[in-house]
Amino acid sequence: MAVSKRLLFPLLMVGSSVLSVAAFPLKVLSQDASTAAVDGGSQMNVWQGIVLGFVQGATEFLPISSTAHLKAVPVALGWGDPGSAFSAVIQLGSIVAVLWYFWGDLTRVITGAWIAIARKDYQDTDFRIALGIAIGTFPIVILGLLLKIVFEEFYENAVRGMTVIAIVSIVMGLLLGLAEIKGSRQRNFEKLGMIDGILMGCAQALALVPGVSRSGSTMTAGLFMGLERETAARFSFLLGIPAITLAGLVSLKDLLEVGVDNSQILTLIASVISSGVFSYLAIAWLVKFLKTRSTWIFVWYRLIFGIAILVGLSAGVLENV
Repeated sequence: MAVSKRLLFPLLMVGSSVLSVAAFPLKVLSQDASTAAVDGGSQMNVWQGIVLGFVQGATEFLPISSTAHLKAVPVALGWGDPGSAFSAVIQLGSIVAVLWYFWGDLTRVITGAWIAIARKDYQDTDFRIALGIAIGTFPIVILGLLLKIVFEEFYENAVRGMTVIAIVSIVMGLLLGLAEIKGSRQRNFEKLGMIDGILMGCAQALALVPGVSRSGSTMTAGLFMGLERETAARFSFLLGIPAITLAGLVSLKDLLEVGVDNSQILTLIASVISSGVFSYLAIAWLVKFLKTRSTWIFVWYRLIFGIAILVGLSAGVLENV
């Protein structure tokens, strides 16, 4: 029996919330409350989890870096760093939101690609888009595995620092501005192809560095390649579905190994639901916004955000953690 789109969002939200805790064995659920915080980060209460879910949802699909904000906002509020695993798990809410919003596009591309394969029509638009998304996911997966297996300590201790976030935010803001100036914005969604997925996939891999922004790097690349703003955003969202899903599932595995106390489980559920709701609102707003507006508001925001962090670090208000 088919599930209507109206029922899809609540079902996926419930499923992702359950998924974020159901994988934990009973020994984890019964751990003492003194258990170390997730991923070595600070423990968050439910209210803080809802706020971080809002931060995740409001910034995941805007070109301003959700990772940077999930690191900077709790540090600025004195809550400490929630840790990369916690930050990645609450992305499950974001993936539910993007699946629901783009359900029509996804089913069309997947169905069209399947029909094209059956007909051996490898020039079909849907087939080329699907193949581009598949191949474009490889760069971030490969680089992510390298960081996870080979450079994890360096990544956590050096790359995730506030100074790096500030500098990268400024640099990426300047690049987005340059893309606005240089981009021709002549190509729509129907003119996408495999090479677009590959190039935007390489740009997406840069988002493993906090402050880059997955949507920001892919939208910047899309504008440089001559895509319309709305087309660049929509393709960026579709391309991000596998990457965000993999990041969330891998971090669930990390949580299994580290363990979470009972209070953190409720916080995770609240964070996932919050991120799902605000992610959907952010996607809907951005798609509508880019139909008639430029990305300059995000360019200026990124510059101000990066400069504010550098000022805070210099004044001793923020710690470079």
